[in-house]
Amino acid sequence: MSSFVSIQAVSQRLDQRAKELEVEIAAAQARAGLDLSEVTDREDEASRRANARAAGGEWERDLAELHEIAQAQKRLADGRYGQCADCGADIGEKRLWAQPSAIRCTPCQTVFERSARTPHTAA
Repeated sequence: MSSFVSIQAVSQRLDQRAKELEVEIAAAQARAGLDLSEVTDREDEASRRANARAAGGEWERDLAELHEIAQAQKRLADGRYGQCADCGADIGEKRLWAQPSAIRCTPCQTVFERSARTPHTAA
């Protein structure tokens, strides 16, 4: 990793985002709580359940991002931060600044995303 993306700056960004996510997760958990004792009709019940499902999806995304941040912090501590998990090359500064928890360089990430979108067929 080059001097542009300093370890301290990355660590601060990761810590800041983790704190934001923890607040968002707590809010999503509060929104997901279903108090059906106040439900006045079936439409109200359905609306509350739909809101809880939406909050749950948001919560899951936030938890996944929080996990990615924890992994990036571990790579920082281990001295492996900024190395592509697939090819071992340095991940570009711009990519790391835009996505501090990135584990792949841009070319490897592109291959990964294409393979995830391509349906795999059994031979």
